[in-house]
Amino acid sequence: MGKKATIQMVADLAGVSRGTVDRVLNNRSYVRADVRERVLDAIRDTGYVSPRESHQQQMDASLQPIKLGVLMPNWDNQFLTEVNQGIRQAQAELADSHVQVISRKCKTDLAQEAIDLLEELRAEGVYGLAVCTLNDPSIEERVSALADEGIPCITFNSDLPGSRRLCFVGQDIRKTGRVAAGLMSKCVEKEDMILATVGNLKFDGHWQRLDGFRTRMRELNFPESHIVIRETFNDYETTLHIVQNAIQQYPNLRGVYMANHNVSACAAAIKSAGKKGTVHVVCHDINESIRHLLLEGSVDFTIPQNFTQQGYAPLMLLRDIVRKRNPVALNSFTSQIDVLCAENLPEDGLFAK
Repeated sequence: MGKKATIQMVADLAGVSRGTVDRVLNNRSYVRADVRERVLDAIRDTGYVSPRESHQQQMDASLQPIKLGVLMPNWDNQFLTEVNQGIRQAQAELADSHVQVISRKCKTDLAQEAIDLLEELRAEGVYGLAVCTLNDPSIEERVSALADEGIPCITFNSDLPGSRRLCFVGQDIRKTGRVAAGLMSKCVEKEDMILATVGNLKFDGHWQRLDGFRTRMRELNFPESHIVIRETFNDYETTLHIVQNAIQQYPNLRGVYMANHNVSACAAAIKSAGKKGTVHVVCHDINESIRHLLLEGSVDFTIPQNFTQQGYAPLMLLRDIVRKRNPVALNSFTSQIDVLCAENLPEDGLFAK
């Protein structure tokens, strides 16, 4: 790649001084017609762009309307509500930058649907994508292909580590699973059984969380055979039946790790079996339902995360990248890991994010 053209390069090619080039650039007098023509030819030949023109080009680019796309999973409840809050906040701040945000939400956990929606967003002419979807090789391949086309992608909440996405926005998911294991180890004995439930292991975030939990429990010398793993697909009735069946099947069940939604279903199953206070629960996130369960003793600990930021940050980063501004370093935008229990809940029930 050649060097960036300078005013000295123009002057040398035209056989004049830098002052003469400056006079031509600023359309000043005292330059003969033939000299002016030589300078203009040299400017064209070198591709020189003056600082004033460069600034104007940047200003023009910053005013050019662009579209950014968001792909969401088929999740509802707290995740959808708070992520949408972050998206709306970003939309409000990006309005003056002539940025339009287009969202698509999956209805299923099928990889082809996610790929089709990515193609829809591409057809809409998006300049960048914020994506939360299941971890599937075909989706990772499509995201990488979009990157090759010049459409950058930032993942949030659940990653696509095998793709050429720019960065991930969210917690260090594996570490949150390890933290959950540390908490659970304080509540159970090595001869006890633990039920670990996840929403869907096809999502990288769910798998990483569970893997972090199992790895740390193993490090703490807890028998791996004493951890029962079930997928709930974030469904209330499914979660309820899974916990009920585990309590019946394992009389020495003493812990439930809820790495998914519908913690209230888990609490209801434990309460109906008369095991409240005997079966300990560690979960993730914070809302009014989980706050109530903490206060009444149905949940021992929860590890909150900031869904609103996960909806907001990718769009602001993509704006900076597309507009050629100076974004934050493109690494993993992880947030701090906190632990809440009944004793340290804020009075208003809201966790400071």
